[in-house]
Amino acid sequence: MKIPVVDFEAYRIGAGDIPAERLQNLGEELKAAFTEVGFVYLKNTGIDQQEVKPSPGGRPEGSLQHKWPSQEVIGGFRERQVSFFLHCKDLSLRVLRVMALSLGLDADLFLSKHRLIGSEGNGSTLRTLYYPPVRAEVVKEGQLRCGEHSDYGTITLVFQSQEGGLQVLSRSGEFISAPSIPGTVLINIADLMQRWTGDIFISAIHRVLLPPPGDLSTRQSLAFFVQPDDEALITCCDGSEKYPPVKSVDYLMERFRDSYGRK
Repeated sequence: MKIPVVDFEAYRIGAGDIPAERLQNLGEELKAAFTEVGFVYLKNTGIDQQEVKPSPGGRPEGSLQHKWPSQEVIGGFRERQVSFFLHCKDLSLRVLRVMALSLGLDADLFLSKHRLIGSEGNGSTLRTLYYPPVRAEVVKEGQLRCGEHSDYGTITLVFQSQEGGLQVLSRSGEFISAPSIPGTVLINIADLMQRWTGDIFISAIHRVLLPPPGDLSTRQSLAFFVQPDDEALITCCDGSEKYPPVKSVDYLMERFRDSYGRK
């Protein structure tokens, strides 16, 4: 099994009205991917690949405080990050609309719970992830670069560097590779969306492997984690009672406690 590649040209960022037939076709393709694998590559999304490249003059080593770096450290970093965040938001909302239509639901069902992305009251996050070089002599047997996990929210947009290593657990119980494909955005279903759809869309376990012994390359990725508005009440959209209603922020905090401690 491979992760499918879907052409999103018809509904790319900036696109106007889309013919109903093309929107239906897009929905069918996304539904197939999200019910069978939980992941999909989208091409022709309208996101400029230049935005995904690392900022020139960046300093990956060491640590930075949780504030915007100054112009002297990384010139134009804040402006590029804000612009990229907004493009990720735009694409996410378009994908969520197509997802709702693919299930025969109102087009705004998912969108209505994501109105505050980028403002107070919504926990959606753009993260820049850096994996440092790994020396073979310190690696333990069975160790991973990033352990097996699933994401918490509704969907995640992933932009990878060429080093690879990402794997996705298929329904057959085997891990399949999810390499970087130039010009695409990798999108996956997260746990709250699986719950929201009554397990129609699947949130697949994924991981990142260590590089081969002797390979001291770094790895970088950008991940846009989409979360519903904090006060959004999430109920099974198929009308079932498979999962009880839950407020988005309560679900997120509970997952954080499960992952990082109960304090």
